[in-house]
Amino acid sequence: MASVRSNNSTESLKRNFSDDNRESDALFAKKQKLAPHRKSLPIATVENQLVQEVWKHDTLIIVGETGGGKTTQLPQFLYNAGFCGNGRLIGITQPSCVAAVNVSKRVAEECGVKLGETVGYSIRFENVTSSSTRIKYMTDGFLLREAISDPSLSRYSVIIVDEAHERTVETDVLLGVLKNVQRSRSESVKLKLIIMSASLDARIFSEYFGGARAVHIQGRQFPVDKFYTYHLPKAYLHASLITLFQIHLEEEAGDILVFLTGKEEIEFVERLVKEKLKQLPENSQKLVAVPLFSSLPSEQQTQAFTPACPGFRKVILATKIAETSVTIPGIKYVIDPGFAKVHFYNPNTGLEPLIAVPISKAQALQRSGRAGRERPGKCFRLYPENEFWKLEDSTKPDIKRCDLSNAILQLKALGVHDITRFDFIEKPTGESIIKSLEQLTLLGALGDDRKLSDPVGRQMARLPLPPIYSKALIKASELNCLEEMLITVAMLSAGSMFFTPREKLDEARTARKRFENPEGDHLTLINVYRASDQFLENRSGLSRENHEEKFQKWCKKYFIDSCSLRRAREIHSQIHEGVEQMGLSFASCGDNMFQFRRCLAASFFLKVALKQSDGQYRFLTYDPANELVVQIHPSSVLFGKKPECIVFNELVETNDQKFICNTTRIDYSWSTELAPPRLKKVWERHKLPWISNCR
Repeated sequence: MASVRSNNSTESLKRNFSDDNRESDALFAKKQKLAPHRKSLPIATVENQLVQEVWKHDTLIIVGETGGGKTTQLPQFLYNAGFCGNGRLIGITQPSCVAAVNVSKRVAEECGVKLGETVGYSIRFENVTSSSTRIKYMTDGFLLREAISDPSLSRYSVIIVDEAHERTVETDVLLGVLKNVQRSRSESVKLKLIIMSASLDARIFSEYFGGARAVHIQGRQFPVDKFYTYHLPKAYLHASLITLFQIHLEEEAGDILVFLTGKEEIEFVERLVKEKLKQLPENSQKLVAVPLFSSLPSEQQTQAFTPACPGFRKVILATKIAETSVTIPGIKYVIDPGFAKVHFYNPNTGLEPLIAVPISKAQALQRSGRAGRERPGKCFRLYPENEFWKLEDSTKPDIKRCDLSNAILQLKALGVHDITRFDFIEKPTGESIIKSLEQLTLLGALGDDRKLSDPVGRQMARLPLPPIYSKALIKASELNCLEEMLITVAMLSAGSMFFTPREKLDEARTARKRFENPEGDHLTLINVYRASDQFLENRSGLSRENHEEKFQKWCKKYFIDSCSLRRAREIHSQIHEGVEQMGLSFASCGDNMFQFRRCLAASFFLKVALKQSDGQYRFLTYDPANELVVQIHPSSVLFGKKPECIVFNELVETNDQKFICNTTRIDYSWSTELAPPRLKKVWERHKLPWISNCR
């Protein structure tokens, strides 16, 4: 028997060796195929000069139009120049997960290596690196969390902050943290810092880093013809669809990029495109619609970067992440409706609704530039030219209009006790800082001394989640329903779980009833997740292809967004691992959701709404002077049910109406029983007149 095992082992080794050789040959062939393109990039002509600039200067600002090769080539230049000595890394941060994943895949191909070896990436809920990784792409937020456990970022010799002009909250905070890291490191282990921006104005970054040297490199941009409408369209989605098909039927070959404001719009337009194609002659149906947004699973994101089949035209339906962070090959036409969704934090209410607003001139120019990356292109702006000149010159930095609670929690974990004295590139308002500190204190992340609490605050800072979700998981551990809360947080983090086609409203509503729980949406989401668990377990023996096909059909049958559900399952797996490492107590309340609803009240006490005499709801803030009148969103299980008291997760503003989404019924007495003492005192002090009616 021993000799048989030995022979089998030998055969297995031979097969593995053969497979490795084939994979190695394929990687090498891909590298050789991409080599001419790399040499043709504008940045290739200044490789030596750039490397010398980095050797000479601890901080360098690199400004260049998109298309020059900054993001993919500079890390390779530095790697080849010896900046990874002693096993240290070159880190490149991106403002979005989509960019970090796709750029790392491209660079791995150019290097002729398997992704996760020399080149890898790390984003929220996903880590594709190894001990051999030397070029590491990641989000700004991931590097911030890494700095909590390693304040000097000792593993890195160079950090490149890419797309710094996008000015996300994480980018601005990261710049301040890196500035401190540079000061704290000894001369022998200096951190080289490179700030890269597509904006031609490098002054703000140069001044922030004490007059740091700025260099401009040439981009590659072909001419782009810009077309405007005579009048503002009443419905830009309809105008986008008409323009899309006009291009497809009348213009020469080339892919189309349409900018939309979010996942819901993208999926809506994608369905309309598919329906419209069926009405066209067969020879005009060669168009494939591909979505691209941040919560899309990485394997589906790659479809946007993969060439369409011969003879077909591809239309990419994307959010603003396609403006600068990623390069999509093949784009010749851009459709720009002129809107983007952004978060607007209201410090008076503590809410941060997503609102569609006009883009800036800088964004409009970035969007049109997408059409001129590989050849001359066309940009169709769905607004009159005089409206373009009314736009703001540049986008307002996120730190001036977004919730700062997560960023402040990270800074507290990094040992920054006085947030007002932190060296921000542009300081947020004092009111936003104060309100975020109050919110973190109410959640138990900070003590009355405004310092990080132990263990709750430190546990919350370790989880890559909004503070309110982190708090919910910790509270659920205490109340023996962590399994249910873990599912809930994963499902809420993945985006909208259901889709409802207008032409199949009744069918979709009937299908959804299988999962509905009359107590609310959070419990309904748990039912969906558990049903998917059962479905997948029953088909565990299928091949991957058949497994995926069956899963898609099951989701379609119940009008579930398969992309969101798959993403939720990935997030659940990653959070589960993190929560286990923290030592939280795993338990399930089973089918008895009474305890789980109490946990919702104990966790989401900052998002409680009470029914009024007119049937509308009043959002109960910790400052009664700033309460809002809201309504339950029509997509909610509780729509039309009028429970006395509810918790919710999101506020959506449509015209003059404010809707609350993801709602669940609770008893008001739980809210006053389980909320922090300080919050209860505030409510009691104001003697809210409607409380007595909501027992």
